Amino acid sequence: MTYPASDNRRTTRLLPWSGSEGQSAYLVTDETGDGYLSRLADNVESVQLGMGSELIGHAQALLSDPKADAGELRFLSARLTEALGDALRVARSRGARLPVPDEAQ
Repeated sequence: MTYPASDNRRTTRLLPWSGSEGQSAYLVTDETGDGYLSRLADNVESVQLGMGSELIGHAQALLSDPKADAGELRFLSARLTEALGDALRVARSRGARLPVPDEAQ
């Protein structure tokens, strides 16, 4: 969705990291979203999703190993939980930035 240059619309973006006390962190930006913090957030999201993808491979290998012990599985569960949380945060952030279609169309 684009706006005329004179339209200074602001958007709020959920960032892929938390604030100092664990609260959600947001960035208020213009529609272009091409500032330094927006690009940094894009890069962090990319790294988080990539790490989640790699973790799936490790999980598949560990789960197929009959010698995997409870400690390894707990560690895996913790990392998968973190990766899922990151992926859901990215999905919420990106979903909130999708343009709303015009009802007339």
